[in-house]
Amino acid sequence: MDATSLAPQEHEIRFEADLRGHRFRFVTTWGLFHPKGLDAGTALLIDRIEVPPAAVCLDLGCGWGPLGCALAKLAPEGRVDLVDKDFVAVGYARRNAEANGCANARAYLSNGFHHVGAEERFDLIASNLPAKAGSELLDHWMAEASRRLRPGGTLWVVTVAGLKGYVRRLFGERFGNYRKVAQGRSHVVAAARRQ
Repeated sequence: MDATSLAPQEHEIRFEADLRGHRFRFVTTWGLFHPKGLDAGTALLIDRIEVPPAAVCLDLGCGWGPLGCALAKLAPEGRVDLVDKDFVAVGYARRNAEANGCANARAYLSNGFHHVGAEERFDLIASNLPAKAGSELLDHWMAEASRRLRPGGTLWVVTVAGLKGYVRRLFGERFGNYRKVAQGRSHVVAAARRQ
């Protein structure tokens, strides 16, 4: 199967969601993170993220693309790169961006920042950090995010609540600042600004 095809497949899951004043139609499949709908952490991040209308954004670990599609609508004068290490996820992110009219979004395969152009700089980087990624990977991502943000750019993350102390410490080390934006029942949204 061509993962970028818009033809429906019997193994796919389809649903609609209202995100920040925009109606989205999404398609997912089994094996991707939270295939049956928007997970609580991503929903909380989308609800609270602050996006300048001309921002150049990166959705790190995009999965099937809900965050990146929302960013594309919130930054209509900007651009959004959606990256994931899973080629199936990238295929669905492309399909969802196209189906929702996100012409300013592009999804491509990248293990973290590995295939993001070396000279690319962003106004905003956002991620639903995987709880089981491990401290070495998260530390690497934070260091690279700090390097890839333009001065004044912001890193936005959502994590399970159990990681909030770790994220606070990591943001302090890498950015010198930390802001807890929101806390839900099981997730925390935090932001750090590159000075």
